[in-house]
Amino acid sequence: MNPIVSIIMGSTSDLPVMEKACQFLNDMQIPFEVNALSAHRTPDAVEQFAKGAKERGIRVIIAAAGMAAALPGVIAASTTLPVIGVPIKGMLDGLDAMLSIIQMPPGIPVATVGVNGAMNAAILATEMLALVDESVAERLADYKASLGKKIEKANQDLAEVKYEYKTN
Repeated sequence: MNPIVSIIMGSTSDLPVMEKACQFLNDMQIPFEVNALSAHRTPDAVEQFAKGAKERGIRVIIAAAGMAAALPGVIAASTTLPVIGVPIKGMLDGLDAMLSIIQMPPGIPVATVGVNGAMNAAILATEMLALVDESVAERLADYKASLGKKIEKANQDLAEVKYEYKTN
């Protein structure tokens, strides 16, 4: 089994956030890899990874970074693959990381999800893959249908909650 999604994080301290992306891709039966690379501490390795990712069969890269948050942009600068940035909450509640990731120069886009939005990054990667893989599209459709069912169940549960002045 060869990975088609690569999850890269600046440090293993980002893993607790990125586990949601890993779990979602696993649930969707999408082969993925997880690695730590630092735009500042291992810049040559980041460039080598980005330049070789497509040749290795990677189709989408999810890159998580906090603080200076350069990793997603540095990767995007060295590949034509789509890169999804996940700002990691750290200083300034992650706003600094989010702004670093979304403020890319023309020609070097990075799709960016919310702070600590690893699951949304995995869902977005799955949507991209579903464009050309019908089995992925079907699993994604099932997942999205389940979201509505969760809300319906929540409303049923709320109907059972009783208060003297509650009218529903």
